[in-house]
Amino acid sequence: MSRRFRSLLLLLLPVLLVGLAGCGSDSSSSSSASSGQALDAVAITGDVGTAPEVEWKSKMTAADVQTTTLTKGDGDTVAEGDVITAQLWIGNGFSQKEAYSSYKAGGAQQLTVNDQLSPVLHDAVKGATIGSRIAVTAPADKLFGESGNAQLGISNKDPLVIVIDLISKPKPPLNGPQGKAQKAPSWAPKLVTKGDKVTALNFANTPKPDGKLRSAALIKGSGPVVKKGQTITVNYLGQVYRGKAPFDESYSKQPATFGIGEGQVISGWDKTIVGQTVGSRLILAIPPKEGYGKAGQPSAGIKGTDTLYFVVDVLAAN
Repeated sequence: MSRRFRSLLLLLLPVLLVGLAGCGSDSSSSSSASSGQALDAVAITGDVGTAPEVEWKSKMTAADVQTTTLTKGDGDTVAEGDVITAQLWIGNGFSQKEAYSSYKAGGAQQLTVNDQLSPVLHDAVKGATIGSRIAVTAPADKLFGESGNAQLGISNKDPLVIVIDLISKPKPPLNGPQGKAQKAPSWAPKLVTKGDKVTALNFANTPKPDGKLRSAALIKGSGPVVKKGQTITVNYLGQVYRGKAPFDESYSKQPATFGIGEGQVISGWDKTIVGQTVGSRLILAIPPKEGYGKAGQPSAGIKGTDTLYFVVDVLAAN
């Protein structure tokens, strides 16, 4: 049902985001580029959150790690243990070409600021503020180790420019719905629960679906309103009308995270969850045209004529 976020730093995750054996974490830091710095070899322009425009002005050399804040954000300070989303751009100062851009590889990546993160990235983002654009210059072996990164065309001594945009510091998801209980509508099935988990829907005395898209809050959340384009985290369970068992659920696994309002999930979810509040528990009735259409979803036992019923707990929106 939901689309888990792909790992966006596809080529880099094994060697870039985690700590590197034998890689030093020493770095020098400054708030602006000064004469003699490796960063003097490039001009970096563009707004935070958009792919940087990089102009190579001269040959680059990088003997050590230098960190420069190009734009200082006015958001929260990044602390040890925080989970943040960031965009990453890497340029090879030897070839004077772009080596990698998360803007082209799928978008912002969630990073955990701890000792498992590459020391170069860890030292650059810790203590910075959300909304900042940070430039790091370093020899490639400081980031990738003695082997460099052949997949990106980077040898171990190539000078690198790394541009990091700190996009957000998502709030951690709730453990469950939080808010005020509401009376269930007459069209809704009853929830079957075990402890704090929903395990099924009971359709006894539930009227036949009327083909309309319906939604109601069983618990009205006390958090912020969900907006189109946000990334939300939910627990959910789905079952067709009169179905004997759920066709999908997350309560026994892990909450699902995906974009809302932009076609990453079935249209019935986009239309009903946007405008709800974090902490809500929703009950949805989704006719075929707002679900999987006439083709249904045979692998899940969903026919093209089935109305889908979901219970959805909205745990976070960032």
